[in-house]
Amino acid sequence: MTTPQTPASAPDQPLDLVGIGIGPFNLSLAALAQPLDDLRVAFYDQNPAFHWHPGLLIDGTTLQVPYLADLVTLADPTSPWSFLNYLKTRERLYPFYFSERHHIHRAEYDAYCRWASQNLPGLHFNHHIDAVRWNPERVLFEIDYTQLDPEGEADALGRAYTRNLVLGVGTAPYIPEPLRPLAEAPNVPVTHSADYLDHRDKILDAEHITVIGSGQSGAEIFLDLLRSRPVGRERLHWLARTPAFAPMEYSKLGLEHFTPDYTHYFRALPEPVRDQVLPQQWQLNQGIDRHTIADIQDELYRRSLHGGWPDAVLTPGVFVRTAGRVGTTRVELHLEHTQQGSRSRLTTDAVVLATGYRERRVDTLLASLDPYIRRDSNGRARVDEQHRLVLDPSVKGAIHVQNAETHTHGVGAPDLGLAAWRSAVILNALIGRTVYSLPHRTAFTTFGLEPRTQPRPQHAVGGPGSENRHTIPRQLPVH
Repeated sequence: MTTPQTPASAPDQPLDLVGIGIGPFNLSLAALAQPLDDLRVAFYDQNPAFHWHPGLLIDGTTLQVPYLADLVTLADPTSPWSFLNYLKTRERLYPFYFSERHHIHRAEYDAYCRWASQNLPGLHFNHHIDAVRWNPERVLFEIDYTQLDPEGEADALGRAYTRNLVLGVGTAPYIPEPLRPLAEAPNVPVTHSADYLDHRDKILDAEHITVIGSGQSGAEIFLDLLRSRPVGRERLHWLARTPAFAPMEYSKLGLEHFTPDYTHYFRALPEPVRDQVLPQQWQLNQGIDRHTIADIQDELYRRSLHGGWPDAVLTPGVFVRTAGRVGTTRVELHLEHTQQGSRSRLTTDAVVLATGYRERRVDTLLASLDPYIRRDSNGRARVDEQHRLVLDPSVKGAIHVQNAETHTHGVGAPDLGLAAWRSAVILNALIGRTVYSLPHRTAFTTFGLEPRTQPRPQHAVGGPGSENRHTIPRQLPVH
């Protein structure tokens, strides 16, 4: 290891905000922070460059949100970091205009975000965050990191000081407990959908393939496999815990669950009610796009035109009780049908787990801060209106979170359509004034019987009892 580099900031010239993780949400925050001259920011990520779900960029797949859900537009349509401006820099505005697309290809969204990540200032890839501490003497957060070389090996140590943090470390692939030992064992043909494209050729070579999971990823992978297998010799199983391969709720009023109005309503509900409501909303964000469902049925129907049924079994309402190896190359799944109560076994040559993602744990990263974090009755961090962890009053800085507050802010927390709005809320809270004007109403639906409560004015974050401790000075030193 080489001699440590000069820290990114010194105690006498601390940063105003450090972001940990550079996914779409922190990239949105960096884009909206860029024109704010009175805010010094830096963002760190251990990866060598930005890539958005590279294992799921299946040819032809699209986002489930309109292109307006880019990094900035729903907070600042005039921003130079918009998707439309990206197209302009690539001289592709007219082709996009004539394509009449509302939902863009995932690969194009990935390219757009990489363009932003390569041009925004203050983004530091190949930086692994080692520890985060609160220093009460300096009234600052200390962040220790290791700079990595192009091969991912440790190259230098560094330390940054900041008044505030924002965690955008993303989610991690979720593997159900019965399948975890197999997925973690070498040379076992069990792959999470996050790595699908990396293993696609090997999966297609398997004699029999099983896809587990009924969300959009599972549907896209099943369709891709189906289209790639010989007619009549598909040898595919598609299993899901949900009671049906159901369409995502995409009605225009149903989509209002992904508005700031619903976020405010949900956060005001009692904790037990929030915990009861969330599982009931699975079709809002875990269903399948209706066009994908139609494509699957069309492909199955096409394969039956000459009198035979495709060798594909689609079974909802099933969960995997246990799983094990058969020989050296096969997997045996022990299944149970929820409604029938019946059990069965399925032997397969490859398993693709489209079982979703879970919020990435930051317990180790924030270990020294754990005594300061206030938690709910289930041990989860409490998160306030400005997406800040509720901390002990002795901590004068703020820790904002991105996509780690579904339990407090509802199904919209992971949705790209609320990214720019949440970034604007965070920046307004940090600056202590309204730098981004936010709408007072965003839905035709009135959620609840109580009179509609207007969001607090963004300049009022330092009101009585609170939260002035979480803002930075209005007049910052010139550096």
